[in-house]
Amino acid sequence: MRRPMKDLTNSNVARQNILNNSYTIEEIKRAVGVEGIVFEKQFRFLKNQIATFFEVDERTIERYLDSHDDELKVNGYDVLKGKRLKEFKLLVKEMQVSDINVAQSTAILGIFNFRAFLNLGMLLTESEKAKTLRSVILDIALDTINQRTGGNTKYINQRDEDFILSYYKEESYRKEFTDALKNCIAMGNAKYAIYTNKIYQSIFKEKATEYRQILKLAETEDVRETMYSEVIDLVSSYEYGLAKLIEERYKNTGRKLTSMELDSLFHAFELLPLWVPLIEKARRKMASRDLAFRDVLHQQLEGYIGAVPADDFERFLGEKSKELADRIEEAKDVFKRLKERE
Repeated sequence: MRRPMKDLTNSNVARQNILNNSYTIEEIKRAVGVEGIVFEKQFRFLKNQIATFFEVDERTIERYLDSHDDELKVNGYDVLKGKRLKEFKLLVKEMQVSDINVAQSTAILGIFNFRAFLNLGMLLTESEKAKTLRSVILDIALDTINQRTGGNTKYINQRDEDFILSYYKEESYRKEFTDALKNCIAMGNAKYAIYTNKIYQSIFKEKATEYRQILKLAETEDVRETMYSEVIDLVSSYEYGLAKLIEERYKNTGRKLTSMELDSLFHAFELLPLWVPLIEKARRKMASRDLAFRDVLHQQLEGYIGAVPADDFERFLGEKSKELADRIEEAKDVFKRLKERE
């Protein structure tokens, strides 16, 4: 399998995945140790300071501001004017630092916060210092995720508070599906693997064996224990919905269905327009999260990869995320109530 791209200068997604991870940013800040002007509770850096640090001409910085304006602004590059500019000028004047000079006649002033400073460092190809910084950033980004997950990124999906309920309920939907295959389809035991794979391929374009290879799962490991809650929910919807269609067709015909009949039923089922937004969402989350958290690439889903939002880093790495064992203990009462309703 082709490894994910690691050249930060060429990948907006790779850059944004680092910049959206507040835990990684804090570790990088400690490692780099640069301090700027504290303005509005953040370190700020002027263009000349950035140029000096990266040992490039200010015109080089200006070129990147022109070519990556939107990205840098999203990540903290700011243009001061009016009242905020006056406050910043006053702050600089009070600091009396010789290498920081802002002309009083300046009407607008661009400043970088630490995220924008890192963003620029990920882009600069003219600076050896930026190249070294990128290497440090990549190492820290990987180490941070490993440290916060105890090195077990394979099961990072289980740190989501929604996982345990989705996984638990999926068992009952799975049984509905396997019972429908058992009672209504005229095939041998191979039908369970065949139609499970059809569901997987329909949702995320991979067979179970391919999924195992990508995540390096042992034969004894359950693939569904590694799936994100949104993917499990969609698999459950497929299994339950298809089970009911199979049962209905079985009753109408008064006999078990052939494999060809089931293939036709499945094809019509997967083409229902209601699946389109749900499948796109599941593919996007699975492809993007696995690249960011597990450092693996689902080649069939490469077109769905995007930056993982900051909320997801909090969801899977934050203080509220917990190991599965803790969640099972907390969820025992929920399980009991659900069992009583069945």
